[in-house]
Amino acid sequence: MNIKQAKEDIKNAVSAYLTKDQFGNYVIPVERQRPVFLMGAPGIGKTAIMEQIAQELQIGLISYSMTHHTRQSALGLPFIVKKNYGGVDYSISEYTMSEIIASIYDLMEETGLEEGILFLDEINCVSETLAPSMLQFLQYKTFGRHCVPGGWIVVTAGNPPEYNNSVREFDIVTWDRLKRMDVEPDYDVWKEYAYIKGTHPAITTYLDVKKDDFYKIETTVDGKSFVTARGWSDLSDMVKLYEQKEIPVTEQLVIQYLQNKKIAKSFAVYYDLFKKYRSDYQIDKIMAGKAGKEIVKRAKAARFDERLSLLGLLIDGLVSAIREASAQEGTVLELVDCLKLMRADFVVEKDFSEVVRRRIEAAQKAISVGKKAGNLSADREYVLNLTLAALDEHLGLIVQKPPASGDAAFKLLKSDFDKRKKALSKLTAQTEAALTNVFQFCEEAFEEGSQELLILVTELTINSYSAHFISKYGCEAYFRHNKDMLFTERKKDILAEIDELMR
Repeated sequence: MNIKQAKEDIKNAVSAYLTKDQFGNYVIPVERQRPVFLMGAPGIGKTAIMEQIAQELQIGLISYSMTHHTRQSALGLPFIVKKNYGGVDYSISEYTMSEIIASIYDLMEETGLEEGILFLDEINCVSETLAPSMLQFLQYKTFGRHCVPGGWIVVTAGNPPEYNNSVREFDIVTWDRLKRMDVEPDYDVWKEYAYIKGTHPAITTYLDVKKDDFYKIETTVDGKSFVTARGWSDLSDMVKLYEQKEIPVTEQLVIQYLQNKKIAKSFAVYYDLFKKYRSDYQIDKIMAGKAGKEIVKRAKAARFDERLSLLGLLIDGLVSAIREASAQEGTVLELVDCLKLMRADFVVEKDFSEVVRRRIEAAQKAISVGKKAGNLSADREYVLNLTLAALDEHLGLIVQKPPASGDAAFKLLKSDFDKRKKALSKLTAQTEAALTNVFQFCEEAFEEGSQELLILVTELTINSYSAHFISKYGCEAYFRHNKDMLFTERKKDILAEIDELMR
């Protein structure tokens, strides 16, 4: 299966395990909840899907890499206690609580979340001294005498032996207590995640053409040569920062993340071309509907690989605009809730600034708790930070010119809110216009029903941000081309069926 299918299976398993009966007991008792074992090559995205599941289910997440643990940290430190049996005193050894189990209780106390996922990575690569305790944990969910708290689902992961010399094979007794899932690399699935993460368009457009370069592990005379999904993702983050700081992106940088000389060189050459396309095509002008005839003429005459890069730039520009509009909309909705609460407090309290400060503290706490719980998405954190900034401005308005009454305080903040709402409407309209302008440019540059228009519609469909925005605000050109695309695909299916019947 691919990583997306694994995510859905794990999410469904967690939801099932957390299901309670009418008396508040788990339908599947804790001792019969098989730990999930996710088997897959390194850097495939196993940890990333755990974070996504925690965010979507709004439960806690504790993650550990077991290769970093010793028997003492996982099991606990031994100490001597005195006990009396049959009138005779004995010295026996007990253990302090496992660091891993203790971290769950710490998170529960700090966040108030009683349910979550304990994710243990590289579980089949533990040290020789820890191996027996690890097998016991997989079978009974205990480290020493300490159990995983009820409501916490155990998900584990490991690498196949061909990728790691430290892998220890489990026996049948252990495997028979696990819910095993085998995961293979899949670029098309990773691309959906890449869009959510905001992966650099040079990477996605390069891999659209060279999918075989997405994931590759080889053994050569010089040792291991490899490229992983994690490598592409980390390279994307660094490239964006280098561009922001105007630091050249070189082949030497690329090979630090893509540890295959041939692929690193190929991408570095492509990146230089991509930069040139970004400069030449002036994406902002195309989105603003001000593309000159020369740009249209160049796109018409361009080779397919250049056109693909151009489409990547256009889609990246659109999605960036859509994400910002979505974040601003989320902020406005957060402020609506804040204003409702503050309006009620303004009626009974005289210190209006303290009322606003409480909303600020609530937003700060939501960020802090979400980070500790491991279930705060980047988008949600951005919205909460924008909300904090707006509330800080509200506090400044109150302090600068203290209102005479609660009604006056509310009107002051409501006036600021109305300006933000108006700005959001303007931003949304600009984003809608940018969508239309991109389609108009592509219609002028490429033929009707062309592969380029098909790619544009497809990418906007699979991207969750653009798909949501279009479904909410509409885009006549998108729906028209999408309809044509569906008709063409159906026509191909019918012709294929006729061809099969004629044989």
